[in-house]
Amino acid sequence: MSFISYLINGISLGSVYAIIALGYTMVYGIAKMLNFAHGDVIMVGSYVVFVLVSGLGLPPILGVLVSMAACTLLGMAIEKVAYKPLRMAASPLAVLITAIGVSYLLQNVALLLFGANTKSFTSVVSVPAVSLADGQLTISGETIVTIAACIIIMAGLTLFIKLTKAGQAMLAVSEDKGAAQLMGINVNGTIALTFAIGSALAAVAGVLLCSTYPSLTPYTGAMPGIKAFVAAVFGGIGSIPGAMIGGILLGIIEIFGKAYISSQMADAIVFAVLIIVLLVKPTGILGREIQEKV
Repeated sequence: MSFISYLINGISLGSVYAIIALGYTMVYGIAKMLNFAHGDVIMVGSYVVFVLVSGLGLPPILGVLVSMAACTLLGMAIEKVAYKPLRMAASPLAVLITAIGVSYLLQNVALLLFGANTKSFTSVVSVPAVSLADGQLTISGETIVTIAACIIIMAGLTLFIKLTKAGQAMLAVSEDKGAAQLMGINVNGTIALTFAIGSALAAVAGVLLCSTYPSLTPYTGAMPGIKAFVAAVFGGIGSIPGAMIGGILLGIIEIFGKAYISSQMADAIVFAVLIIVLLVKPTGILGREIQEKV
């Protein structure tokens, strides 16, 4: 039963990585840039819920909704202030450095507001745990909600992109920004919408992560953000199904590495597997090689 328990925990952790990775892969697929401040948006969303639920005593569902709204506005503000002026004229390296700068800015603002001490995060999940196999296997409510949320978000995002005009505009911009603009698509608005969706998903992921692992610091989103980026690359950056597959596989590898090899070596194992995958298939599991005409 321990193997099944580790597998379920791995899928749960991987589901969080997958939700975060969706933000990375959408932004890269459409804007062709890496938003390394994405992990810190997770932290901001978690602090919003912490203040509203633990501090002000608001209902958890209201705290989560306000957190999603706050992170949506934050993501759009970051895109407009930090990335939009650089997107057309500056080099990709300048945009990358700006993203790292925004990440440190958010961390240090959180340090000034909340201090470096670890806060105890109260779970917002009220779903009861489920016992299976005569009590030998217990699945927590947080695990159930996290896996269900990942599936619902993945399905909803896929339908949104396939069935809505905004989703079709995202596909068009991801293929060719110039041609999309000539067809009357608002490229800047589409990219801003992508940041908004990705940031809202980051808020959800942060709440689920902190509900499962109930601690919160200004650096809470740093390592999960990096691992989610690894998951996006693992699955094929730019591919939404790839982000989900990469995230879940990464979570399983991490949990099994901690359980059967070494808890101290788990992160190294994750990155080693990534290196091996990229050596075998540089585009990732579901990524496709794009040939540019010159």
